[in-house]
Amino acid sequence: MVRTIVLKDGRAVLIRPLGVDDFELSRAFFQGLDAEERQNLRRDVTDPEVVRERLREAQTYPVVRLVALHDEAIVADGSLEHERYGWGDRAAQIRLIVAPGFRRIGLGSSLARLLYVIANQRDLERINVRILRPQAACSGIFHQLGFREDYVLPNYVRDLDGKLQDLIILRCDLSVLCEGPDLK
Repeated sequence: MVRTIVLKDGRAVLIRPLGVDDFELSRAFFQGLDAEERQNLRRDVTDPEVVRERLREAQTYPVVRLVALHDEAIVADGSLEHERYGWGDRAAQIRLIVAPGFRRIGLGSSLARLLYVIANQRDLERINVRILRPQAACSGIFHQLGFREDYVLPNYVRDLDGKLQDLIILRCDLSVLCEGPDLK
């Protein structure tokens, strides 16, 4: 899935799968994020071995990683990760992160919608999002897209600095997401 989209501010970005040769681009993207923001991510994506692992994962069926590029730099990263257990075989998780200079102009929503299309093509039923309490902007995007907050697990996970954080689980049935006008 490769496509160019024009954002609300007129800039065009190319959305494509993360490729095996994207090590430097991916690492530079995550290193460019604010350190405080990176501490709320699941893994230290500035660690070279973690970047290599993400590139390997992108080549496997249960994981789809898309990136958005502008001026030959990654400006957003999104993934659809199938649940890997029998009880979750028709469910997946979406993860998104958008560079600060590309927020609030439709990139996160557009990337999420492309991941919905892929989920629909793979006959998935449910999409989940897991975020930490400090990721309020991300939560807002998903609420606008039809997700609802199902659970809050207080002090459930440690961020990369070791501080306990609330884990918020949002979810939506794919049939609800696909009713929207932008998924046709």
